[in-house]
Amino acid sequence: MPIDGLFNKTVDILGKSIDLRTKQQNMISSNIANAETPNYVPKTLSFEEEFQGAIKGTNTGVQVQTNPRHLPFKGANSRIQSVAGRVIETPAKTPGKDGNAVELEGEMGRMTENQIMYNASVQLLAKKFEGLRTAIKGQ
Repeated sequence: MPIDGLFNKTVDILGKSIDLRTKQQNMISSNIANAETPNYVPKTLSFEEEFQGAIKGTNTGVQVQTNPRHLPFKGANSRIQSVAGRVIETPAKTPGKDGNAVELEGEMGRMTENQIMYNASVQLLAKKFEGLRTAIKGQ
């Protein structure tokens, strides 16, 4: 059985979503930690549009194989796994007197939203594996 056919696309999507949400959480945490750093400009990981394109199959031609000894992935899995997002600066509309552009309330809101999406992905993935376990046991 080919590697792509072992699990359906849902497991790949949820796994990549968890990975991207973790990276986003780290960036938000960094922004909050630097809320008092002069001239700090907050950053965010922009990946939603690229991720949606990969899921729908419009993201093509990206090489995922990072080592020639790795197994090559093809098709949807390759598109999904190739999503890395891009880091963009997201300064506040009114930076502080010291040039710091972190808006603490906004960052906390983004952190909460990202955490909810992360938890949802983890719960869905756990349910998927629970279903697979039930199917294997035959109960």
